[in-house]
Amino acid sequence: MLEDTELKRGAGILLSVTSLPSPYGIGTFGKEAYRFVDQLHEAGQKYWQVLPLGPTSYGDSPYQSFSAFAGNPYLIDLNMLIEEGLLTKSEVSKIDWGDRDDRVSYEALWDHRYEVLRKAYEKSNHKRLKKYREFVEENGDWLEDYALFMACKKHFGYRDWLSWDEDIRMRQPEAIDRYQKQLADDVGFYTFMQYKFFEQWMKLKEYAGQQDVQIIGDLPIYVALDSTDVWVNPQLFELDKDRRPLFVAGCPPDAFSDEGQKWGNPLYDWNAMEQEDFAWWKRRMRSAAKLFDVVRIDHFIGVVRYYKVPANDSARNGSFAWGPGEKLTNALDEARGDAKIIAEDLGVSIPEVPQLLEKAGYPGMRTLLFAFDGNNRHPYLPHMYTRNCVVYGATHDNETMKGYFDQFNKKQIAFAMDYTDCDSREELIPKIFQAAYRSVANTVIFQMQDVLEKGNETRMNLPATTGENWRWRMKKNEFSRKHMKWLNRLSKLYGRD
Repeated sequence: MLEDTELKRGAGILLSVTSLPSPYGIGTFGKEAYRFVDQLHEAGQKYWQVLPLGPTSYGDSPYQSFSAFAGNPYLIDLNMLIEEGLLTKSEVSKIDWGDRDDRVSYEALWDHRYEVLRKAYEKSNHKRLKKYREFVEENGDWLEDYALFMACKKHFGYRDWLSWDEDIRMRQPEAIDRYQKQLADDVGFYTFMQYKFFEQWMKLKEYAGQQDVQIIGDLPIYVALDSTDVWVNPQLFELDKDRRPLFVAGCPPDAFSDEGQKWGNPLYDWNAMEQEDFAWWKRRMRSAAKLFDVVRIDHFIGVVRYYKVPANDSARNGSFAWGPGEKLTNALDEARGDAKIIAEDLGVSIPEVPQLLEKAGYPGMRTLLFAFDGNNRHPYLPHMYTRNCVVYGATHDNETMKGYFDQFNKKQIAFAMDYTDCDSREELIPKIFQAAYRSVANTVIFQMQDVLEKGNETRMNLPATTGENWRWRMKKNEFSRKHMKWLNRLSKLYGRD
């Protein structure tokens, strides 16, 4: 089993596509994405880990998407559309996409991105193309529903689907037919954007493969309440007769929040999913396996045991329930093809989680950020690793390494410096990279912020908050030849090339 599930020994960088440089307010699948692949290759990196690529909803979180299958139109590269003759340079450049090249301006994107993409749609002859018709046919199990969902969302002033008129909210057949006809142009527009998203992404993924760079994608365990998935499949979720959630996902009080976290995602009806032989999950995994070489399953411990928060109560009053466990991992294995799986098993674990990982053969995660508390048997310290695991300096939910270590007390700093054999405080982060690279762990992933030794002002996400998350962007040329040479040296020195 391990030969089929283990990742090859190597290293990689975690960088959201949204964080790439771009003149149009957000990173895209354009020239800078290809340049980053080249830089990874030059740096001796085998992996590029991205955050979820789905269309984002309120709060701009990639973990709260309008669809578990669709792509985010913000990531469609506008210069490529210009090269195709679907846009002019003036149509794109005259728009104010934000005044900072190190921050995403979601406000500007919301105000202008769709109007620009609409112009491209109106000029396009995609409906005449065989490859467009093939795309629609190949994605028929979700595409039509998603396009209608988004068209209806626009029609109802972008309100959540539970606020729509009852006939379409409850998906009455005559309402579905009526809105498909009434909103046909918008349905076509949302379908066009998906066509362009997948066309551009698959070309980028192919190029990465040619450069010996594998893409690690991120699969959120839960879907958003305001999503096509819940609207179309209410029978697969714990909803009441009006299709409102009875319970939502979250976690109990922990280091991130004294009150616990109430994520708001509806919970799956695992019995109903099992009765359908986990067909929805198999479709989801097959879709992810097309997009990525490796799929990281977010909050994997929820597959074994998950936290249920009453929809109208606080996270403090939630309770744990048992998930499908091996039944789901068997379904995922049936659908994943050649793609590998990483299990995000961070958080409060129980013995059943490592037991399931051992059966499935999936590598779990270790986070170096939290390893240096003075406990020389901490499972996240490099000398405690096993081969089949993925080591992270930090994840998108954490502080940067520099920001975190700047708050260490003298005792903690002394332990970290002693462990990594530092002669000075300035050596600490590079020495931590070295400790990870030379460890027995097959895979090492560091955030780009930590490669660049950035502070907490570049933190990607602070859990349980909204407004300032998911905005950091790397400036052009920040990832320098010096960084690449250093990482390449580490990769070659410790057999990760």
